[in-house]
Amino acid sequence: MKDTARVVVVGGGVVGVSALYHLAKLGWTDCMLLERTELTAGSTWHAAGLLPLFNMSYSVGQLHQYSVELYKTLEAETGQAVGFHENGNLRLATTRERMDEYRLYSCTAETIGVACELIGVDEIKKLWPLIDADGLVGALWHSTDGHIAPVDVTMAMAKGARTMGATIHQQTQVTAIERSDESEWIVKTDNGDIRCEHVICATGNYARTTARMVGLEIPVIPVEHQFIVTDVDPTLEEYRATGAAELPVLRDSDSSYYLREERMGWILGPYEKGAPACFVDGVPSTFEKDLFPGDLERLMPHVEAAMARVPSFENAGIKDIVNGPISYAPDGNPMVGPAFGLPNFWISEGHSFGITAAGGAGWQLANWIVEGEPSVDMIGVDPRRFGVVSKNFAKIKNEEAYEHVFVNHFPMEERPAARPAKTTPIYHRLDEAGAVWGVRFGWERPNWFAPKGVAREDTYSYRRSNWFPHVGNEVKAMRERVGLMELSSFAKYEVEGPGARDWLDQMVANAIPKGIGRINLCHALNPSGSVRSEFTITRMADGMYGERFFLIGPGAGHDYDWDFLIKSCPRDGSVFLKDITTQFGVLVLAGPDARKVMEKLADADISNEAFPWLSMREIPVGFCPSVRALRVNFVGSLGWELHHPIEYQLHLYDAIMAAGAEFDIGLVGMRAMDSMRLEKSYRLWSTDLNAENSVLEAGLSRFVKLNKGQFTGREALVRQQEDGVPNSYCTIEIDADDADPFGNEPVFMDGEVVGRGTAGGYGHHVGKSLLLGYVKTEFAEVGRECQVRVLDQLRPARIIAESPYDPENKALRG
Repeated sequence: MKDTARVVVVGGGVVGVSALYHLAKLGWTDCMLLERTELTAGSTWHAAGLLPLFNMSYSVGQLHQYSVELYKTLEAETGQAVGFHENGNLRLATTRERMDEYRLYSCTAETIGVACELIGVDEIKKLWPLIDADGLVGALWHSTDGHIAPVDVTMAMAKGARTMGATIHQQTQVTAIERSDESEWIVKTDNGDIRCEHVICATGNYARTTARMVGLEIPVIPVEHQFIVTDVDPTLEEYRATGAAELPVLRDSDSSYYLREERMGWILGPYEKGAPACFVDGVPSTFEKDLFPGDLERLMPHVEAAMARVPSFENAGIKDIVNGPISYAPDGNPMVGPAFGLPNFWISEGHSFGITAAGGAGWQLANWIVEGEPSVDMIGVDPRRFGVVSKNFAKIKNEEAYEHVFVNHFPMEERPAARPAKTTPIYHRLDEAGAVWGVRFGWERPNWFAPKGVAREDTYSYRRSNWFPHVGNEVKAMRERVGLMELSSFAKYEVEGPGARDWLDQMVANAIPKGIGRINLCHALNPSGSVRSEFTITRMADGMYGERFFLIGPGAGHDYDWDFLIKSCPRDGSVFLKDITTQFGVLVLAGPDARKVMEKLADADISNEAFPWLSMREIPVGFCPSVRALRVNFVGSLGWELHHPIEYQLHLYDAIMAAGAEFDIGLVGMRAMDSMRLEKSYRLWSTDLNAENSVLEAGLSRFVKLNKGQFTGREALVRQQEDGVPNSYCTIEIDADDADPFGNEPVFMDGEVVGRGTAGGYGHHVGKSLLLGYVKTEFAEVGRECQVRVLDQLRPARIIAESPYDPENKALRG
């Protein structure tokens, strides 16, 4: 075994082998994979091998699509059969809500090129003659879906990787991972040490143990997953004897199970309630290529449901119950990308659908390492999206994620387990006021406020639901009077030092504000010119070490951005970084009467002349001696973000509500804020601003200073400016019925998909159903008619001018 490599992959399951294969495919052949026992020995060997293309996520859907297409080619490339069965996949529906889920998914599928079809009961019977269709209302049909032999596909990629020059060492246990003085990784094994530039952690059930070797706590904990293997079903055997093809994989979503053929019998895989997490404190040394005892009692509701749906299933005796560990992360999506705080340490863990995602995860991880960034927006699977969470939290959330595999994935869904976790001092005040809570990066935030007498709960739907009129009233309060929002979850940082300005200037595309109290919106870009991070940067009064800046970023991006800042910060002492997120709370006061409320509380001149738009002043407000008041907001009305020491929040809230009473102040939640930002065509980080579209495509050229000097992404933007910007960010008005867009809807002109939505909803003040997104530039003309698929309807629509509310920003400047 060599003692050096460019990349060491730890873990020989399908996920780790895929990473090795794709690195070699990109020409990085000096790569080594280490497996403690033998390839596939973790969870890969006992996986059912399903390849579900269905995923509501735009990014994960692309990973699944890539995997399926890759696996079809591996046998021809490597000579290793993979056991690919392209028998299709049929997802059943017994309710309109379930069909709405499939309709919304079809919009995403159409934007990424996945073939699928919504079918009726007669078509279901033709595709699945053994079914009892009682109670069915329709289904989603994937003709290119199917299943594969997990061990075989792993071995095919291993063979391909070896052929290209990569190496694999089995029976090699990693015992420690250290960082050398020369900034190399030293992977210590029972067969010797390897020095390398990059490490990829793909250890499945051992993820937490491996991560702890480098000081990481990651929320990957396996959950027990059972499936039943039956004996021969005589009815199925008779049906196949007629020459009929293999039946499609059947997924009865409303009964939470999958069913597929296996040697003239069946594999039944439920996602049952009460499935326990396992290996919470690590994998026992005695557990090798083992399984847990089956728990038939836990599966019986699903067995009975399967017998009702497929009557012949009753005649197939149970041959075996396979109960093995499957890795999970708290939201059910994998963790793929850079590790927090560690240079060149990469994670590919938490793959609950590891066979389906492995190909795509390896593809994008290799791109990220070799090219410097992925080609698919990976924010939905980024390992830094959770922050640091406890083992207890991860256990509860991972069990919930398992249980939710087949739940209806409503766009506004808020999952209840392990909550509340992070709250602000006014949590109980807002709760008493009727807050209906949501969560973002662990922070509890009011989504909307239920008036007295109205049930404080979400009635989830793909159409306008119970909160719709109340959100409209919150918008009305902020647009016509004054409203108050709690947004303490904003990420907040201070940058100070003699090198602070130069460092920030080469990091972002916009100019850094010069005057004290001035504010600029700035974007850190990827090398391709797409938006990596978005910061509101304010020039503060100089600190003791030099110039000082206040950076505000999205709360959900806290660890993503903090990791970026600390890894890129100069090590010469010229720049000092401080994370002050939890030290400062944020209240947003906005609306035509916001100044009148502020005048009653602020010990300062807050007239438009003294305190103009896009400026910041540190002023006393109420009993709080110093509030960083920024005259900006994300709703597009006159107002202030009030960043205050968190210990004063309760007082400030009470004082503002008392001062605003004569103006009929209203509390405003996140859904109202989203409605108002749509009316202003404001772009949201991680959806509208993503890794697949450049900042020029996003229509933010006014925040890009190409002539200021070097910054990351500049060369790509210059090239794109010369070649032509391929897509343009558009605001689209839709003639909607009872359903509004959510994002990921396809945009059509003359029967051709010419664009994709990234955000959507109802603009309550302007009274329009709105979609924001990207349209091919040659079609992106204001006034041009188009169609947008909303659920299963092609709705008439048109491109309208940006900012349907207050396009001249009179309210903001007022």
